[in-house]
Amino acid sequence: MSEQTLPTTAHAWHLDTRPAGRPTASNFSLREVDLPTPGAGQLLIANDYLSVDPYMRGRMSDKKSYIEPYDVDAPMDGPAVGRVLVSNAQGFAPGDYVVHVLGWRDYAILDAAGAQKVDPNLAPLPAYLGVLGVPGLTAYIGLERFAKIEEGDTVFVSGAAGAVGTQAGQIAKLKGAGLVIGSAGSDQKVKLLIEEYGYDVAFNYKNGPVAEQLAKAAPEGIDVFFDNVGGEHLEAAIGALKLHARIVLCGMVSQYNDEKVVGPRNLWNLSVTRSDILAFMVSEELDLQPDFVREVGGWLAEGRLRYRETVRDGLENTLDAFLAMMRGENVGKMIVKL
Repeated sequence: MSEQTLPTTAHAWHLDTRPAGRPTASNFSLREVDLPTPGAGQLLIANDYLSVDPYMRGRMSDKKSYIEPYDVDAPMDGPAVGRVLVSNAQGFAPGDYVVHVLGWRDYAILDAAGAQKVDPNLAPLPAYLGVLGVPGLTAYIGLERFAKIEEGDTVFVSGAAGAVGTQAGQIAKLKGAGLVIGSAGSDQKVKLLIEEYGYDVAFNYKNGPVAEQLAKAAPEGIDVFFDNVGGEHLEAAIGALKLHARIVLCGMVSQYNDEKVVGPRNLWNLSVTRSDILAFMVSEELDLQPDFVREVGGWLAEGRLRYRETVRDGLENTLDAFLAMMRGENVGKMIVKL
């Protein structure tokens, strides 16, 4: 692309108003914005794939959280992978592919320090937003550092058919877990968990109380709970803990749209079982990234780790993809292809 044909405008999704409860299209707008000339040390990137993720719902509110909220009337952002059009930084050249965090738009200008080169010959570009991106790394860190899987552990994963959950169950098994149980929101997803992702047992949480279905799946209790959902799932898992069990809090997607959140009523069982409840932030555990790349890359190359993506086409459908993901309509990682 020559200087004469470089884009001077971009299209970006903006947060117009903060949602009260479940977000709707009225809270957002897709706008055309000016695209300045990249300065020293900066890159101009044409985005190829955008990520939409559950944590973004929290950023749409102004509640205290582990990450800053989106500003009202400003462009939104999130993980993306794209191609460098212009580089004013050492180490990057036009044609390079990079992962960065200025998604929800078609073109982005950012400091090169915020971009990481990826190789499309090693893995398809969307994989760097999913199995080789933050979701895969999240599952790996949560299980490796916090769950500390032991040989023969019984592991329960909620939201098991999502981007993190599909990887968490497989990684737990590869790390030596004996019985891996997953929950999902449809019979089709339950079938996929068992037939494609290697879960030993799976159940549809819409078919009955989670506590009852979990007790049937793990009558002797669970050693590890990897929680992506919260709410009823968390309470059920607390009630099913073995001695010295570990609960790893990854997400609470069932409560992201709730104005008032009610906690589990059986926390005393943590004391009864002398169990740990643990939370983590991926950005604080990045010393594990080389191990993640080595192990997960190896499992992928050997065909021992499987993944899926749900892909929506077009920047204009980014919001629809996000809302569909929040409704649980995705299997694996939800991605937008530009």
